[in-house]
Amino acid sequence: MPESKPRKRASSAAPAVKSSQPKPNPAWYKPVMFGLMIIGLLWIITFYISMSTLPVAAWGSWNILVGFGIAIIGFLMTTRWR
Repeated sequence: MPESKPRKRASSAAPAVKSSQPKPNPAWYKPVMFGLMIIGLLWIITFYISMSTLPVAAWGSWNILVGFGIAIIGFLMTTRWR
C-alpha cells in the first residue's frame, strides 16, 4: 500500500500573541474627559446665574440640555478610561 505524503508545516514564525492588557489611553484623553465635564457644569451655572440670557439667549431653556449633554459626553468617556 502506498504511503501518504506528510503534511506541510505552517511557517516557522510564531503566531502573534495578543496581550491580555489593554493599551493605555493617549495623553489627551484625561484632560478632554475632565474638561467636558467642567465645561458642561459651567454652561449650566452660567445659564442660571445670568437668568437665561447667557450662554446663548436664543436657545432659552435648551441651554440646560446642552450643558448636560456636554457633561454626559465627559462622563461617558470615563467608561473607556484605563
